[in-house]
Amino acid sequence: MTVDPCRVISWTAGTFALCVAVAGGTDLWAQDNPVAQSATPPRVEAAPLAAPNPGAAGLLAPRVTGLPSTLWSGSDPATLEGLIRALDLPVPALRAHMRVMMLAEAEPPVGDRDLAHLTARLTWLEEQGLVEEALALLDITGMQDPQLFAIWADLALLLGQSQPVCRALAAQPRLSNDLSLRIFCAARNGDWRRAALVLHSAQTLGDLSGRRAELLTRFLDPEAGNGGQLLPPVRPTPLEFRLFEALGEPLPTAPLPLQYAVLDLSGDNGWRTQIQAAERLARAGSLPANRLLGIYTLRQPAASGGVWDRVDALQGFERALGRGAPDTVAQELQQVWPQMASGRLLVPFAELYGERLARLTLEGRAAGIARRAGLLSPSYESLALGLTDDSAETRFLSAIAQGQAPANIADLPHAQAVADGFSGAPMPSVLRDQLAEGRLGEVILRAMVLFASGSAGNGQDLTDAIASFRSLGLEDLARRAALELMILDAERARR
Repeated sequence: MTVDPCRVISWTAGTFALCVAVAGGTDLWAQDNPVAQSATPPRVEAAPLAAPNPGAAGLLAPRVTGLPSTLWSGSDPATLEGLIRALDLPVPALRAHMRVMMLAEAEPPVGDRDLAHLTARLTWLEEQGLVEEALALLDITGMQDPQLFAIWADLALLLGQSQPVCRALAAQPRLSNDLSLRIFCAARNGDWRRAALVLHSAQTLGDLSGRRAELLTRFLDPEAGNGGQLLPPVRPTPLEFRLFEALGEPLPTAPLPLQYAVLDLSGDNGWRTQIQAAERLARAGSLPANRLLGIYTLRQPAASGGVWDRVDALQGFERALGRGAPDTVAQELQQVWPQMASGRLLVPFAELYGERLARLTLEGRAAGIARRAGLLSPSYESLALGLTDDSAETRFLSAIAQGQAPANIADLPHAQAVADGFSGAPMPSVLRDQLAEGRLGEVILRAMVLFASGSAGNGQDLTDAIASFRSLGLEDLARRAALELMILDAERARR
């Protein structure tokens, strides 16, 4: 009987294979020759088996996104992290595409052993208020790495789910060195004596001080502390947010970072607060337009001014659209459009109503609004083919919607730079070189940076960004981003 000299004899969760090399070709597995021929211990070698890389995890497969699995593999993780952190995306189309990239299933950068790229993706999702998506991604990767556990703990605490965090920390203390979290969890688990001991030791050693130490002191004993007023932090951690809540001093979410807005979507804090949270998230592209509509139409507004005027105008438009009388629709459309513009919600509005408005016969100002809504909708290209208005603005926007070079320049913001981008401008050579090096994801991010610079007035950067998107095959992104930039900036100029 013979065996493979590198036969697997055991493994653990696909992590390591153990191989025994038999000296002199002697078969140590043979039952008819149990006597060892040498006192020398067998040589044992360890080699990693192919195991799933958590950095490659994603919610969207390549066949869904159209992006290759090598999207990030050729780039430096620190470079990608810096680009993701610095991005300030000016139009919804870019934010929607960025969301797809952050959720895409793709191999991480080569050499990214500390999961820096995955951490950057999760951080971006959290900061955009895409909390459920970030948690779903962590469900795939697991939380066995301390960095991933820290992000998961923040997201869970943000949603008020402290028990799973504290159970996980109790089972595996190595997952976190955060003394504040240890103190909080010890108290939540009923071990107040241990929590107080850890807090006292941390204060004595200088590991905890200032507002965090005061918060924990009062959390353990409401009568303790220095007696002074606790000023709320500008950017509280989820743990600090929950500590203020436990002390009976809950922080309002409106001035806090975007991810805290998800806490008010339930409506527990009132309809007005729910509407404001929904608008914040819809503005960032982190809430579907249909859900925003559902919140807008929960009940009749009982007041006027501010957000109530927007709700009243939207509900009036909904009723008019349901009746189908063009004159009434035209009147209500002229009321609701500026309201949605003031809330920076024209793209969600267009997603809801752009196609329906295109089927109505409207005139005058209402017809112009309907055209712009159609061009901001997902059906912009097909709707552009049916436009009959012969104004310079409509001809220009229609050409962009069809990916054509405009014949003439319209009186629109960024029109010349956009026209140049659709007139055969090449991708910048530096981006072309990076693409040849297999840095596709990085090139897309850099093109987004150029678009943001162009939206602030640098025409050449805007042209380069559009040309880059088109060269990369991101034609829909190039068209939608250009249309949104011009139409939304034109609406701001009209107000």
